Amino acid sequence: MNNNFDWTLVRSFLAALEQGSLLGAARQLKSSQPTIGRHIAELESQLGVVLFERTGRGLLPTDMAQRLADAARAMEAGAHQLARSVSGAEGAVSGSVRITASQPVACYLLPPLLAQMRLALPDVQVELVASNAVSNLLRREADIAVRMVQPDQATLVAKRVGKVTLSACAHHDYLRRRGVPRQPTDLLTHELVGADRSDDILKGFAGMGYPVTREHFAFRTDDLIASWEAVRAGLGVGFAADYLIRTDSAVVSLLPMLKIPPLPVWLTVHREIRTSRRIRAVYDFMSQALPKAL
Repeated sequence: MNNNFDWTLVRSFLAALEQGSLLGAARQLKSSQPTIGRHIAELESQLGVVLFERTGRGLLPTDMAQRLADAARAMEAGAHQLARSVSGAEGAVSGSVRITASQPVACYLLPPLLAQMRLALPDVQVELVASNAVSNLLRREADIAVRMVQPDQATLVAKRVGKVTLSACAHHDYLRRRGVPRQPTDLLTHELVGADRSDDILKGFAGMGYPVTREHFAFRTDDLIASWEAVRAGLGVGFAADYLIRTDSAVVSLLPMLKIPPLPVWLTVHREIRTSRRIRAVYDFMSQALPKAL
């Protein structure tokens, strides 16, 4: 193996891996398909491995490609950090950035991501506002918001960074006690964890033609973390984000045929991002890291 391969090859490899095709990678890097193809062939040659099987549908990564991806992403993060640290006369990016997000996002999704950001931006302090209310970025209640709704103010910049998928779920202990629901109508005979004042779940059932009332919920709360903890405690069948369900191996996803509409995730920031290197650095990091976390 030649240790002198250049970083451009690794960038092309990562883009091809994430996009699944040479065309997608070329668009992402504002390059051409043949150039990306040459870069990957060169990297394969220098490493002495096959990274992709070329199929009619695009690029199928090999096991070796998946193993290399983590190291390549670490290189990418290092390259970005190096670029940030040497760019601009101000030196290192430092200061406080205030981020707002819903309770579950703030408590479960963001902390591991912010731990990574701590390594990339060690001089940035984070103020995290965990609130289901939509903070007003125009009044400077926060610098950056992670939202499930697209803001309509023209002075805000919003980028859709992914979606939150939702599933019915229950704890192993509850399922041992009450049995596993096999079809959506089975939920009508189960203990349900649902909302108190919010009628989102009721509307969902009504949309599927099921006559569910508030009294069907054995446990009712509008606090999303209390609802999740109730499911974890075995109180009944609840509805939670898949990123939450993945955090507890004792909680099982149920009824894959139950089509719950996913929630879009928007990363929103004030247009001042153009003049604040601190906010720009955090926004850039989050726009890269959030899609992977979701």
